Amino acid sequence: MTNATTAPKTHTAHAGPPHPFVEFVSYFSANRGAVIGLGVIVVLAILGLFAEFIAPFSPIQTNTQVFLKPPVWQAGGVPGYWLGTDAIGRDMLSRLIYGARLSLLIGFAVVALSVTVGTILGLIAGFFRGIVEIVIMRAMDILLTLPTLLLAIIIVAILGPGIVNALIAVAIVLLPHYVRIVRATVISETAKDYVTAARLTGASNLRIIVKEILPNCAAPLIVQATLGISTAILDAAALGFIGLGAQPPTPEWGTMLADAREFVLRAWWVVTFPGIMILITVLAFNLLGDGLRDALDPKLKR
Repeated sequence: MTNATTAPKTHTAHAGPPHPFVEFVSYFSANRGAVIGLGVIVVLAILGLFAEFIAPFSPIQTNTQVFLKPPVWQAGGVPGYWLGTDAIGRDMLSRLIYGARLSLLIGFAVVALSVTVGTILGLIAGFFRGIVEIVIMRAMDILLTLPTLLLAIIIVAILGPGIVNALIAVAIVLLPHYVRIVRATVISETAKDYVTAARLTGASNLRIIVKEILPNCAAPLIVQATLGISTAILDAAALGFIGLGAQPPTPEWGTMLADAREFVLRAWWVVTFPGIMILITVLAFNLLGDGLRDALDPKLKR
């Protein structure tokens, strides 16, 4: 009589799919440029939020004893004015720090306005189609035919110079990009089975748009919005440079460049530092946008 021995059962653990957020962080963190860009943006945001505590001077405070003084490490520099002073004795470092607050505020405000209006128009055009779509998209095509900066200049010239009008002008310039992205996504999603199933269950058009279609527009909108912030900052600086954006003595980087034009040859710091801040900020948002695109777009994942 033989004793049958039963082998112990082994249970193989099958790991489930990773959480979407964990997967996103994994792909995003693999892009070093995006991580660096995010770090730069965080630093700029901290500088802007706590400018009153970080900046050594008021951005509009003048000192008649320190006109056009170079940075502290250069011969003739004054202790305490680390990056030198401008033509009327204002501290460059303080104005750059306050300028970070204003530039980021402009970028986020412009994109918030453009995304909100663009999403609404894109949803209407893509979902209802017909004459409504034709009217909306032809209007967007007209806006796209004009150079962006030229269109912004025309709008500000009509509304009048000022930071609020410059913000509105740049938002209008960026609007067609969001309308086209949302419309294309809506047209693609409405042809899918889950939208058909929602229709068959008696869901209203508003519920289908808000609950079913809108969440699927989030990924491309986030990427475009991140890139749009850099464009908004650059366009706002350009408007400030030609005198149509923020007005003196507001510490805005483009306005600082405009004020320093006549001192380019004999005071390099009044032009170089605002230009570097614009460059760094725009580059940081572009790197962040590329990283978000790679992490959110399944086609680009490896």
